[in-house]
Amino acid sequence: MWEPYKKGFKAYLQLEKSLSDNSTEAYLRDIDKLTEYLQQSHSLKAPSELKLKDLQQFTKWIAESGMTPSSQARIISGIRAFYKYCLLENISKTDPTTLLEAPKLKRALPDVLSFDEIEKIISQIDLSKPEGGRNKAILETMYSCGLRVSEVVNLRISQLYYEAGFIRVTGKGDKERLVPVGRSAVKYLKIYLKDIRVHIPVKPGNEDIVFLNKRGAKLSRVMIFLIIKELAGKAGIQKTVSPHTFRHSFATHLIEGGADLRAVQEMLGHESITTTEIYTHLDREFLRKTLENFHPAFKSQKAHG
Repeated sequence: MWEPYKKGFKAYLQLEKSLSDNSTEAYLRDIDKLTEYLQQSHSLKAPSELKLKDLQQFTKWIAESGMTPSSQARIISGIRAFYKYCLLENISKTDPTTLLEAPKLKRALPDVLSFDEIEKIISQIDLSKPEGGRNKAILETMYSCGLRVSEVVNLRISQLYYEAGFIRVTGKGDKERLVPVGRSAVKYLKIYLKDIRVHIPVKPGNEDIVFLNKRGAKLSRVMIFLIIKELAGKAGIQKTVSPHTFRHSFATHLIEGGADLRAVQEMLGHESITTTEIYTHLDREFLRKTLENFHPAFKSQKAHG
């Protein structure tokens, strides 16, 4: 009985929300969980008949199934999105999720690398090998532009505007943004394209893709993870390092340098400023030092101390 609703919801996510297949599937799995619960509790009501009480019972059920708080929160946000769709389509007159509580999540922030640590990781690359030149260009671009791993693997030659000092990036939901690119990244991108990539036989369909593997095809996201993990290991860095660490460090370094939150939001391609706000978690030590150096009251304390 829920099939038509699921079909409609799927079309809404793909067409109106321009979500990727992966994101759409994830949302639909959330709704599958809800219908599985309704079947098990022998109360397969239509979406319009479900009340807050029913959904609270459902959240209790998923919590008792041993699901992590973040997975529970994911499912609840999926149900919320579904009810947004139901209201739009007049399937339901009310939204029972309005007062539905999600488990409180501690926002676990990824490790931040210092500028020196990033330099140390990049310096482990063996430039005598062709893939070394490619990897150097990849990491320089990731740190210079704060790209997501999917944005790096999908970067196109036609999106590089060296002269203007920008690259055009296709982010989530196919949204494009212009990101300034640093001199160092431009230098290594040019070396890679001019001296290394030209010697690779390109697989049809990959002519415009910047970073290629040995077989001339687009790199996989996993490949980028492995490259970074191996280099971090060689550099003796104990922190958890992934492609996202580079993006996270890029944003943190910008904010520590005094960049405006809106500008950082723009560069990261965040839909909402709240996503960018997690970067204001800057360690207290850093804030304290800034105050000691620049705030008159702190300065005088320092002088007397």
